Amino acid sequence: METPPDSPSTPIPQGATAPRRRGPGVFTVVVLPGLATLAGIAGWLVLTGGFSPDQPHNPASGPAGTTRVDASYLPWLRKAASACPVLTPAVLAAQIEQLTGWSNDTERLSGEKGIAAFTDARWRTWGKDDDGNGRSSPGDPADAMMALGRQDCSLAEKVTGLRTDGTVSGDLVDLTLAAYAVGTDTVARAGRVPAESRGYVAEVKALLPRYEAFDQQNPDDTANRAPGAVLAPPTSVLTVTSSYGSREHPLTGVTKLHTGVDFGAPQGAQVSAAAAGRVVFAGMTKAYGNRVVIDHGTVGGKPLQTTYSHLSSLQVPVDRTVEAGTPIGLVGSTGLSTGPHLHFEVIFGGGYSDPMPWLGPGA
Repeated sequence: METPPDSPSTPIPQGATAPRRRGPGVFTVVVLPGLATLAGIAGWLVLTGGFSPDQPHNPASGPAGTTRVDASYLPWLRKAASACPVLTPAVLAAQIEQLTGWSNDTERLSGEKGIAAFTDARWRTWGKDDDGNGRSSPGDPADAMMALGRQDCSLAEKVTGLRTDGTVSGDLVDLTLAAYAVGTDTVARAGRVPAESRGYVAEVKALLPRYEAFDQQNPDDTANRAPGAVLAPPTSVLTVTSSYGSREHPLTGVTKLHTGVDFGAPQGAQVSAAAAGRVVFAGMTKAYGNRVVIDHGTVGGKPLQTTYSHLSSLQVPVDRTVEAGTPIGLVGSTGLSTGPHLHFEVIFGGGYSDPMPWLGPGA
């Protein structure tokens, strides 16, 4: 397989795992506890100002279910993840653990360097002197975390475009990780997370619970939760013929997440924008037929989009600014559809959300 330019120079094989330690020996039983204690003291010194953050550190693994990352790393993880809405500090941290186990060995046999496993070629594309110490190096953890964030955000932007135009479907984090492993071209050809990248994606996702606290700027914030009835009904007929959730597709027979809700409106019924925003896609797609995607900016600090599919005709162009209730198309049965209906999606914080709570109890 040819490695795309935006993926690692050495593709990650299915089932790849983070570096593993050998069985217990003298080092593990006698020396390691002392090292862990020293690492804990070093972390305390960083937090209290008694240890210079310019000095190199090594992360220490905590008990099962948690991972203690050097205290000086967390601000960089958050800064790197802030570059795009798809990425979170937890995703970056889990990705680094899968890649290297937080080992900052200067160079491995594979030619990958630093905690984020950058090759020289990838570093030339993504590396910068982010911490301002006068050098750009994959062996500098701050530089490496920022570079990985830039690369991931570039991939996230590409797969977001692919999902917006209906080329691919799936969770944006999953698609971004898959693109990192095998490239965006492979993801586009598969139309979803490709089989050859599922092992890598699963391993990174399995590590996420260790780092959940990194994302909790506000402990009461829950991903993809509707903050109330903030959307207007997209059509006057709100008879649900297929709800959000797992189902068997009536045409393909494949059981997977039904990413929106189907309203059984008649052919030609008016479809309107559910909220003010900007049209970011309006065109024909293979699966969704005529499709409109509207970007509504952010709600509670998270990006919000709505989509309207299987339309018989489009009434708005790309880049058109709309208000709630602006006509955008007519109900139809284009694409993979068994009859006239509106497939309506809510994408909040990069992931699909059940549209019904967004429309309120009367919907």
